[in-house]
This record gives sequence, structure tokens and C-alpha cells, in this order.
Amino acid sequence: MARFAILVFPGSNCDHDAYHAAKHVFGQDAHFVWHKEEALGEADVVIVPGGFSYGDYLRSGAIARFSPIMKDVIRFANDGGLVLGVCNGFQVLCEAGLLPGALMRNASLRFACKDVHLRVENAETPFTNEAEVGQVLRISIAHGDGNYIADEATLDELERTNRVVFRYCEPDGTITPEANPNGSARNIAGIVNAEGNVLGMMPHPERCVEAILGHGSADGAIVFRSLLQHVGETVAA
Repeated sequence: MARFAILVFPGSNCDHDAYHAAKHVFGQDAHFVWHKEEALGEADVVIVPGGFSYGDYLRSGAIARFSPIMKDVIRFANDGGLVLGVCNGFQVLCEAGLLPGALMRNASLRFACKDVHLRVENAETPFTNEAEVGQVLRISIAHGDGNYIADEATLDELERTNRVVFRYCEPDGTITPEANPNGSARNIAGIVNAEGNVLGMMPHPERCVEAILGHGSADGAIVFRSLLQHVGETVAA
């Protein structure tokens, strides 16, 4: 049974979604870790969830990065542990230096809450091994600061090393400006670190793991199935 440690900051609001997905949908061990704690405990996967940590003061993720628990998250990641940052969690991971770049205000200057389509660009990560390159997923977004930016050298390096994992696209997989919900550079929706064990993504896979919720094939489940496959857990079809 895989062990999921799910961080909780003041303002987190997707922590219970992540817990439900890991614990109740996939039947794994899951526990919450309060931001003031200094150790993750036994964990195979750490989830830094979405929400508005510390009210998004200063900028999204900037204060959460200094929470006591983040020292152990950084240690865990540097030791090769699997870390998934979703939405605000992606922002926190960038602020903590575990991922390059930053997340800024949506180009529209409006909060975006809808389903989007993502094209899988790299299916050889612990988070996407159950997917195929070019596969199109339908997953929800809910953010006001999802505009991924980085300097051109960093963007080129991400492309060269195949670290762009998801890209916003049309339903048929075509990459267009119209498919980009927030203005992210090169339609980037998710990236991994150089070692491949830390993923940040703006869309919410934990909200799309059950078809009954109206997301068709529950495409977000692919991320969880991939993680379980990577850690050696048997996953039901």
C-alpha cells in the first residue's frame, strides 16, 4: 500500500480532494501533514495541494515556501521522493526552488474555472507512465495565477530535456493560443524537475478521478495510476 502525505496550509482547499482520491478511490494510505510540522512521516508520495495558501499574500506560494514542513519536502525531493504539486502546489514548488519559473496572473486577469484539454508530452515520468505521448486528457482548472513564465533559456532547456509533461491543447491535440486558458509560455501546463521526481501542474487531476462527477473517463486518474505503478502497487484497470 502506497503512503500519501498531503500537506495542509492555511487556505488549502484541495487537500481533502487529494485525500479522497488517494484513500477512497484508490484505496491507499493517506494522511494530512500540517504546515507547522517538521517531518512528513512515512511517505512514498507527497502532494502539495491547491488552494490559496496564506491567502496568496505577497504572491501565490511565496509564504508557504517558508513553512516549517517545506524543509522536509525539499529534503524528500532531493532524496528522490515523489512530489506532486497541483495548482497552488505548483506555485509553492516554484517558490521553493524545486521547479524553475514562476506562476503569474492569468493573461485575462480573470479567475479561470473550467475543463481544459491537455496533451501528454512525456509519458516516461512517474506521473504519466500509464499515458501515451500525444494522448489528450480532459481535466479541470481553477486558478487566477496560472500563467507559467520563465526566461527563454529555461524554456528551451525544458523543451530540450523533455521536461514539459503537459501542454494545453484543443480536443484533437492541436496546440493553439485559443486552447491556452491563462497565457502560459508555450502552452505549458505541467513540468518536472531535472531528475523527474517532482511534477508541478496547474490542472487538478484529483478532481477528475471518478466518472460519476461528469468528467467522462476520469482522466485525472491516470496521474494516480501512474504513481502507483511507479511505486509497485497493483492498480485495478
